[in-house]
Amino acid sequence: MGFKKRSKDLSFAEFTLKSSMNKNRSLERLLKIDRSLDWDMIEQMLAINYNTGRSKKGAGAYSPLLLFKCILLQKWFRINSDFELECHINDRISFKKFLGIPITDPSPAQQTFSRFRKRLAKKALEHIYSEITRQFERKGLAVTDGAAVDPRLVKLQRRPDTKEKEAQRKINFS
Repeated sequence: MGFKKRSKDLSFAEFTLKSSMNKNRSLERLLKIDRSLDWDMIEQMLAINYNTGRSKKGAGAYSPLLLFKCILLQKWFRINSDFELECHINDRISFKKFLGIPITDPSPAQQTFSRFRKRLAKKALEHIYSEITRQFERKGLAVTDGAAVDPRLVKLQRRPDTKEKEAQRKINFS
């Protein structure tokens, strides 16, 4: 089976839309978030916890990183259903670019998202979310949700306390 191969070449559609993509604020924000994360680490965490797509037989599966990024978009944009997520991915250039899906290719089907969630243990998913939060915090950043408009990467006002400072603060309150 393996994972589906995506072309990195610029399609005619992408070439035609290139000038408008340069002025797309939603795309800029998502690409800023994309550059802020160590996706290799997240992909390694997913590989440990998600076994689908490793067989050489059958049709290619979507990579777990692609599916996880879809789930992140659903969370950040407060998209209520897998059906809506599929529609948003098919409709939004910024989503496709963030996910690395060519503009001319369709989104994974809504059932693919629910199967992905079921196959990836809830505890593993929470652990990966925590890692993303940690990566942002190390850079003094946080992602704010954006009700189907756009999430924003914002600079935190202060650095989060280290475990030692937090423990000291608890002692002082006792």
